[in-house]
Amino acid sequence: MTEVISVRFRSGSKNYYFDPQGVQVRMGDQVVVQTAQGLEFATCTQGNHEVEDEAIVKPLSVMVRMATDNDRRLVEFNRKKESDAFDICEKKIADHGLEMKLVSVSAGFDSNKIVFYFTADGRVDFRELVRDLASVFRARIELRQIGVRDEAKMIGGLGICGRPFCCSQFLDGFMPVSIKMAKTQNLSLNPTKISGTCGRLMCCLKYEQNVYEDAAKRMPKLESFVQTPDGPGNVKGVDLLQEMVKVSLDGSPEGLKTYRNCEIRVLRNGKGSREGIEIPERPARYVEEKEEEELAAPIFSAPFYMNDMPQEAERTGETDKPRRRYRGEKSRPRHRPEGQPSFQAPAPKKQGGGNTNPQRSAKQPHKSGGKPEESGKRRRPPYRGRRWNSKGGDGQKSGGSGT
Repeated sequence: MTEVISVRFRSGSKNYYFDPQGVQVRMGDQVVVQTAQGLEFATCTQGNHEVEDEAIVKPLSVMVRMATDNDRRLVEFNRKKESDAFDICEKKIADHGLEMKLVSVSAGFDSNKIVFYFTADGRVDFRELVRDLASVFRARIELRQIGVRDEAKMIGGLGICGRPFCCSQFLDGFMPVSIKMAKTQNLSLNPTKISGTCGRLMCCLKYEQNVYEDAAKRMPKLESFVQTPDGPGNVKGVDLLQEMVKVSLDGSPEGLKTYRNCEIRVLRNGKGSREGIEIPERPARYVEEKEEEELAAPIFSAPFYMNDMPQEAERTGETDKPRRRYRGEKSRPRHRPEGQPSFQAPAPKKQGGGNTNPQRSAKQPHKSGGKPEESGKRRRPPYRGRRWNSKGGDGQKSGGSGT
């Protein structure tokens, strides 16, 4: 284990390890470090910590000192110098007629070196340009040709997702991205939709590639011959994220049916012939489930007034549910407590008024000496439309002639 600090240079998102030489450095402190190009000004991103020896590129560079006020003033002077050098270099490029685009200018911490970054379609002969710049700045001049992805990283901006570029925010380096990744993720192959601002394929295609590749190993390919709970068929669509497949069943005019990957069995992965493939029988558990569903399904094929409806209700377990009565059937209570008969005749009404509550009448002895259920024929309820004369029980109305 080696004690190091992590620092980040200007216009970069990659961290580098340096030896603090026993000095305690906190995150956010500005330091001056020794590099292969000389002294550089950097910002600490992680204080003193230990890392494995294999993670260090030897020899390990050292931290020279903590940044002082003079170092910060020198950095500000270099920023102004870079702005002036950018304008001068653009004028020199136009004077020499070179087909190159100036991107950025970086001046060394000790002001003895200036680096110009540019993009071009091909090779550019800039020897005369270097001589003119060296005579103006009296320093070492270096011109570096970069790609469009490095240009986007230096300039920065917003992507089509609305967020800053990943390369300018947190990516340490550029990852290889290919069109095969877009095909694996079932994305549109339209270049305007899968390309970034730099004109290359978006770096974020690499983020979820491992997840899609792992799911593709478990899922069948298109036109695969599979066995489903409803019979054999061919795969017509695959959803890798949800792990669902759309199957066209043999001899089924209903169209495509969707199944989970765990519900099917692959008999042939990919296109090919069905010759020599044995179609297994449907699993027993699916057959049992279908039989249970058929038994549990209510039967409504017969009319409601058929005499066999009570038997069907008892078979399906719906005896406690109210059912519609057919004409001529006697009424019965829809909800009754357990232990009581299905029908209980009310007690006959006494002459001259009296209590008409059937529960209270059941406690009193009947005229015949038995219970109300044993009193014989049930009395016809009174007519609710008009009032009948209590004396004329043979159909005379009150106030009528009686003839």
